[in-house]
Amino acid sequence: MKTMTSNKESYYWNLWKTRKDPEAGDYLVQNYMPLVNYHVQRIATGLPKSVKREELKSLALVGLFDALEKFDPSRDLKFDTYASFRIRGSIIDGLRKEDWLPRSLREKAKKIESAMEKLEQNYMRNATLEELANELSMPEKEIASITHEILYCNMLSIDEMPSDQEDSNQQRYTLRDDSSISPEEEVLKSEAIQDLMEQIDKLNKNEQLVISLFYKEELTLTEIGQVMSLTTSRISQIHSKAIFKLRKELSALN
Repeated sequence: MKTMTSNKESYYWNLWKTRKDPEAGDYLVQNYMPLVNYHVQRIATGLPKSVKREELKSLALVGLFDALEKFDPSRDLKFDTYASFRIRGSIIDGLRKEDWLPRSLREKAKKIESAMEKLEQNYMRNATLEELANELSMPEKEIASITHEILYCNMLSIDEMPSDQEDSNQQRYTLRDDSSISPEEEVLKSEAIQDLMEQIDKLNKNEQLVISLFYKEELTLTEIGQVMSLTTSRISQIHSKAIFKLRKELSALN
């Protein structure tokens, strides 16, 4: 059965690449739809409820179509791996172009950040959700919800491409066709990575673990909570606090 499926896929890939056959294209899209749904599901977990999954699916399909257009079946690379890169990149690019958070929510987020910094200086440790609620006269649930809402915004912000690479109609996950990286660029890149590593080392153990699991292992907030035996809202709070620290320290270095 596996060989039959593989032969069928090869047949349709051949039709698609040689003739751009519509039937072959439809088959390949349907065949890889589970991959689209998988990435939509994972990314949607950390997004505000106002972001509809159908919108994410539309963005993901753009990535899938792009992968189908550019993938070379003759290369020693699995399409799932190649398409996953394009699908995730397409979703994140689409999200970055949209500012879905209301101004009032951003203002509250700034107040929470200021309160976090104030309490941290007073107590010389991370503030608890209860302490933040008392400081801001806000319900704990509201603070947790706002922190969760800005979580993905922070991730997109720290993951943004430098402005000098934002060529028109260029995806964040593509590279310009430069013959080589200049020594100056290599030094700057190495220094930036070193600065980031040094600042991550200054985070507490929980913050380091959340950053590692979220960005390196690509676990969802819920999955990280299960690993660390903490609630999703607490993981969201730890992540946001870690990002606030990194952005503040890295900005001070520049």
